[in-house]
Amino acid sequence: MTKTCGCTASSSHLRGSGEPSMEQAGRSAATCLPAPRRAAPRHRLPRVGEGSPREPTCPRPAATGPCPLRGGEGRPHRAAPQSRPTAHSRPAPAPRRHALPRGPGRAPRRGGGAAAGIGGRRRRPPGRGEEAAAAAGGGGGGGGGAGRSELARLPLKMAAAEAAAPPGGGCPAAGGGSVPVLFCFSVFARPSTVPHGAGYELLIQKFLSLYGDQIDMHRKFVVQLFAEEWSQYIDLPKGFLVSERCKVRLVPLQIQMTTLGNLTPSSTVFFCCDMQERFRPAIKYFGDIISVGQRLLQGARLLGIPVIVTEQYPKGLGSTVQEIDLTGAKLVLPKTKFSMVLPEVEAALADIPGVRSVVLFGVETHVCIQQTALELIGRGLEVHIVADATSSRSMMDRMFALERLARTGIIVTTSEAILLQLVADKEHPKFKEIQNLIKASAPESGLLSKV
Repeated sequence: MTKTCGCTASSSHLRGSGEPSMEQAGRSAATCLPAPRRAAPRHRLPRVGEGSPREPTCPRPAATGPCPLRGGEGRPHRAAPQSRPTAHSRPAPAPRRHALPRGPGRAPRRGGGAAAGIGGRRRRPPGRGEEAAAAAGGGGGGGGGAGRSELARLPLKMAAAEAAAPPGGGCPAAGGGSVPVLFCFSVFARPSTVPHGAGYELLIQKFLSLYGDQIDMHRKFVVQLFAEEWSQYIDLPKGFLVSERCKVRLVPLQIQMTTLGNLTPSSTVFFCCDMQERFRPAIKYFGDIISVGQRLLQGARLLGIPVIVTEQYPKGLGSTVQEIDLTGAKLVLPKTKFSMVLPEVEAALADIPGVRSVVLFGVETHVCIQQTALELIGRGLEVHIVADATSSRSMMDRMFALERLARTGIIVTTSEAILLQLVADKEHPKFKEIQNLIKASAPESGLLSKV
């Protein structure tokens, strides 16, 4: 029986009694050598489950001398290269810690599987956001209890972010939740801040704090938001909450064009401005405008129209002239401001339901009358100035003021036109009394003279 060659046998053992010589042992051992190394891949790893490699290995290092497997001819043992591990030196790989089962339930390898060896990369531990997302989704993952891939976690992250987001969308503002907003009203624009998530009510309060002295509380307004998509203002969307920098404006609802100039007793109030004794010698055609003013006040009493009267610094300029009958006037108020629009006057207007139009007359046209008219239209009221019942010290100031006021949308008219428009019908119960007032034409009061 042929004796199997082993690399552990020494040369002295091969020369024992009854054994062949070294040369014969070398030739005999050569017959036991494996196939040439080119026949088997140098880097082949053992298959899982195999007891041992198919080809014999030599554990002896190169420093121990000649290897009998190479014929004992003094050729040194060739050790495996250090940079390229082979079957002589590379240990069998350790089994994977979380090997995934093969089958339909196996999770895909790409995308961050739970096993550390997949793809040759070590998966980083999950952050707080991922743990929160996994908890929101109930945890768990693919087949065999493996962790869920990042792609599978994405919907959970989005759901968790939406659940944590404040109402109205958007990201919470940094540093206490203040959001910059530009508030626009009329020709003004003022920057300010509001709390994150502020709605319609807070925006209105902010408008009042910024423009309270210019906003008429008795008018209707609409809040509009500047939309970058349309490059213009749009009505504030329902349920809008401020979440980022924006620009809003407050717009008063305009009077319908069909109602412009239409006077009705129920929606009209008369303003008599500073018809005082000390102005008599200074104002052009003062006697004529007093006569027309008295005619207007009589018509107001007949039609039940409220009258508001002011007197400019009565201690120095005296009271209203005696020709003007103030019987039944709703308010007689001293003032130092040129305009008649005082807090007491605004309160009186608030007590009159449905006021839309103001009939204004008195002195002086280019000062108190002009400033009063401009403030009234700024509050959304329709203003009618009675040209033959207002004047100034200078005819030039008077005429240019009337022309300017007409260009701003104020209606410049006459006393007779006012009274007949308020009656509106021959069958009106007060038509006869009004007709008696205008039977005699009103004085021209210099309106047709040259400037």
